[in-house]
Amino acid sequence: MFAFLPFNVGPWELILILVILLIIVGPGKLPQVGRSLGEALQNFRKSKDEDADEDNDDKPGK
Repeated sequence: MFAFLPFNVGPWELILILVILLIIVGPGKLPQVGRSLGEALQNFRKSKDEDADEDNDDKPGK
């Protein structure tokens, strides 16, 4: 279930991280932090895919 997480993070470690994040950020700001993190990941993936497309276009065809 948690195979996508690096460093073999189990469910208890994930819960602990989320609780610490909730304490630090607070329940009011948590949705904003999640939204910002999601948008940042989306922009990163989009730029990575665009860069990969540009690299493929630069290579000469066989």
